Amino acid sequence: MSYLILVRHGQSEWNLENRFTGWVDVDLAPRGKLEACKSGELIKEKKLKIDYFFTSYQKRAINTLNLILNTMRIKDINIIKAWQLNERHYGALTGLNKDEMKKKLGEKKVHEFRRSWNIAPDPLNKNNPYHPLNIETYKNIPNQNIPDTESLKDTYERVFPYFKKEILSKLIKRNNILVSAHGNSIRAICKYLFNLKDDEISKLEIPTGNPLFIEFDDNTIIKNCNYLDKERANNLIVF
Repeated sequence: MSYLILVRHGQSEWNLENRFTGWVDVDLAPRGKLEACKSGELIKEKKLKIDYFFTSYQKRAINTLNLILNTMRIKDINIIKAWQLNERHYGALTGLNKDEMKKKLGEKKVHEFRRSWNIAPDPLNKNNPYHPLNIETYKNIPNQNIPDTESLKDTYERVFPYFKKEILSKLIKRNNILVSAHGNSIRAICKYLFNLKDDEISKLEIPTGNPLFIEFDDNTIIKNCNYLDKERANNLIVF
């Protein structure tokens, strides 16, 4: 038996401002910090020994994990950071307000960009300060691995190979794992775990700062799954 805990970072500064964030490295908003601490409290109640901790290169996910660990009184552990777990890149939409884009492009088109499987926004100009090439956080990532834009399909093709090699392989060996990541990188993981069809992905909501607790049997088949904060467990995947 093994356990996987997936936590979308707490509300970020740009979540609060309703902006497309993607690979821009923004921090947590005050509410996001509280959500992260509550996540830590809920996970702590499980009294589970966690063997590995994963996060992305982005500080909103890193700081969420740090707050969880502080709340759980866990120190001196090795955190594994992987750019492959970064949020989806929103291309030319990066930094723009979602409501303003709905007025400009129409609600259907914006929903298409946000939740469709294989539709990506226009590429972000490489000279734009929000392009990952111009963000210090990503200076060690090979340029060929840095996207200009991504669909959810692109995100899946980035996340899944890493998940399979580095995380699933450890779950198979009955390790317990905590992943602090992002809405779309977690959607990519869930697409595989729950065998979701391409057209089902738009229905999957990943609330901020609410741990998704997944229990596997000895054959790494999902036995049970639930959000730990039941008051914010919208669109729960039920088994």
